[in-house]
Amino acid sequence: MIEQITIMNSDSCPDCPQDATKNDRRSFLRASTGAAVGLTAAGIIPAFAAEKKKKATSETLVKTFYDTLNEEQRKAMCFGFDHQLRLKVNNNWQITKSKVESFNKDQQAMIKEIFMGLHSEEYAQKVLDQVEWDSGISGFEGGSSVAVFGKPGTGKFEFVLTGRHCTRRCDGDSVEGAAFGGPLFYGHAAKGGFNESAKHEENAYWYQAVRANEVYEMLDGKQRKIALLGKSRGEHGNKTIELTGKKRGLDGIRVGDMSGDQKGHVRKVIADLLAPFRQKDSAEAMKYVEAGSIDNLHLAFYKDENIGDDEVWDVWQIEGPNMISYFRGKPHVHAWLHIRKPA
Repeated sequence: MIEQITIMNSDSCPDCPQDATKNDRRSFLRASTGAAVGLTAAGIIPAFAAEKKKKATSETLVKTFYDTLNEEQRKAMCFGFDHQLRLKVNNNWQITKSKVESFNKDQQAMIKEIFMGLHSEEYAQKVLDQVEWDSGISGFEGGSSVAVFGKPGTGKFEFVLTGRHCTRRCDGDSVEGAAFGGPLFYGHAAKGGFNESAKHEENAYWYQAVRANEVYEMLDGKQRKIALLGKSRGEHGNKTIELTGKKRGLDGIRVGDMSGDQKGHVRKVIADLLAPFRQKDSAEAMKYVEAGSIDNLHLAFYKDENIGDDEVWDVWQIEGPNMISYFRGKPHVHAWLHIRKPA
């Protein structure tokens, strides 16, 4: 009998500990990351060391990690591949009670390496810093939990890591037609804590909204009336990013009705959404977006959720028949992403 898991779900996303504590953690972050690297070199198990020498992928490291689990660990965080928990996503939750810190040091190092390997070289450290910051004094190890579905190395499997502002997946293409192995969540409550300013200083993902607002600036008056709406869909767990299959009648302006230069800038927005992730996954995601046709995407901005009344829209989304990117930048950044191969 699998022990009942604890899942924390919060649309309000409870704030981090006191700023002073967080600042102390930030100053310590680089040193602790270096210590983890030292641990990997000095105390790692032979199998993991061998994988590292071969520049192992996150998928091969998932198998290595799985093979090190004892019976008690597997009972707590391993499930059948078709378990309903596998594709759950939310803005702040723990998929199991198996926090990273509950594993031995070698296993912790593998989990962190799996996580880092799911991101591009340009963004991996930035993303880790974001997770560390948003986890407060708990850090990556105390603020993140993991689960494995299926049996790596013998068929379909998926490794999932969750925490505050984080849901990441590693599936080795086990989930056919699903970019990233399923829906993702990422976010950041950066400088200023829970309620960010209109400029979102030091936010790891605000650059994506800046790019989207550049498209809005390119729209003429008639186009803006179509693109700018009142209130967004809000956050409701998996329902937030359910795909409708619709090509028309979605929120906002249809990209197919834009000019060539406007449409080209929408492509840049999508490229920015995919930039934090490793090239293999982002390329697959873009392939699926193109297969569903850029023309069928709709871009919307929401004026009723604007910080500072500056007409730089904090909340916006891109939606098409097989893609949803919902970016909620108020009171801080929450970003939901779901891309599949067209039906």
